[in-house]
Amino acid sequence: MTRIPRPRRTFAALVACGALTTAVASCGELEETGEAVKTRDQVTLVLDYFPNANHAAIYAAQSTGAFERAGLDVTIQPPNDASTPLKTLEAGQADFVVSYEPEVLLARDKGSKIQAVQALVQTPLTAVISLAKKPIRTAENFENTTIGTAGLPSQAAYLETILSEGRVDPAKVKRVDLGFNLTQPLVAGRVDASLGAFWNYEAIQLQREKKSPVTVKIEDLGVPTYNELVLTSTEETVRSRGPLVRRMVQAIGFGAKAVQKDPTVGVDAVMAAGGKGLDRGLQEASLEATLPVMFPKDTEHPFGWMDSIEWAQYARWMETHELITTSRVSARAITNEYLAGEGVGDKTSS
Repeated sequence: MTRIPRPRRTFAALVACGALTTAVASCGELEETGEAVKTRDQVTLVLDYFPNANHAAIYAAQSTGAFERAGLDVTIQPPNDASTPLKTLEAGQADFVVSYEPEVLLARDKGSKIQAVQALVQTPLTAVISLAKKPIRTAENFENTTIGTAGLPSQAAYLETILSEGRVDPAKVKRVDLGFNLTQPLVAGRVDASLGAFWNYEAIQLQREKKSPVTVKIEDLGVPTYNELVLTSTEETVRSRGPLVRRMVQAIGFGAKAVQKDPTVGVDAVMAAGGKGLDRGLQEASLEATLPVMFPKDTEHPFGWMDSIEWAQYARWMETHELITTSRVSARAITNEYLAGEGVGDKTSS
């Protein structure tokens, strides 16, 4: 089927859309013109983790003034714990949070009215990381091991699935909740592997420290593909504050393009946010590894695109493995309507 190119809109058009709710469906891509919204909405965004290269698009949107020009005063906060962002969102203590596709589906299956509005990373970053002295390369290698995770429900589900794939008795595997601290216990020998660390961050960090990590991507162990990081809000916010949602996601999209054009913009912004505790060389290497999976493979889709078919497939996999009660929760789990060039009524999948 021939695709009809959508008109590319200017930043001035985005500003107009922010003021006119009835026009929001036709508004499109954020582009720089120098015009800005004169009044600002206060927005709180809670990350999934401490500031790092995965958040380069968000911090670039802040450092380049994209949020400001979109009429947004955005406060970006790291979470207290890896398992708290969605709870913060549901409690009304944040307008947006960075979460993960599996967590969104798990929450919706429990009745939570949250919705992903933008994919920040298109593919899984989660990996199983071990060290060369006791490498884990296959599901069968999990037998008689201690595995550390960040404590997320999806990670426990991954481990269960991996053990099933390898026909490993769960009683022969011990799982330990490590929270944010996913690598130090591994190096210290407290765990045999970390499930939940990212191949584009912790694995690179260990390699730079000459720890000889052995990294296996989660999809190579039987878990289907999914959007690792997604910007998430509540259905109530999406429904009642559509113009703000559109300005938010398109400003982040502008930040992503700025990083794609010049990665230094993203690294500088992340370093400024993270302070002296961040290793610039690590952030540079991580961003270089991440950039290819920040954008959709199909270049006709805008930054942030989520494929509803893939979400449905992943949800069916979750249902098959009894992680959720019904795959139908994926139907309202995402919306592409506020992305550049998209509008109400547009298909959410090619």
